[in-house]
Amino acid sequence: MPKDYQSLTKDISEYAGELKKAVPDAMNGFYAMSKAATADGALDEKTKELIALGIGVTQRCDGCIGFHSKALVRLGATREEIAEVMAMCVYMGGGPALMYAADALRAFDQFSDA
Repeated sequence: MPKDYQSLTKDISEYAGELKKAVPDAMNGFYAMSKAATADGALDEKTKELIALGIGVTQRCDGCIGFHSKALVRLGATREEIAEVMAMCVYMGGGPALMYAADALRAFDQFSDA
């Protein structure tokens, strides 16, 4: 059964909110780091999100794949750009990365169709 990345990210967001209530300082620190890391600098936000998606694939993190695919749709990434990043993931991570690379392309397509 295919993964539904829209539902997955919605569910994670809900429980991240619960975690923020339980440990606000830690979660605020994480969100501040996220904001700083993705801000435009020598690399633009889209490039940084492409890198994050690649890391999410090689680390086999469904939530990362969902959230970074969603961000890349928002930032105007193309399916071709996603596919090229996935090719690098497969090159660097072999067969296990291929399984998650296919899912990352699915996630991008799901958010593109939304």
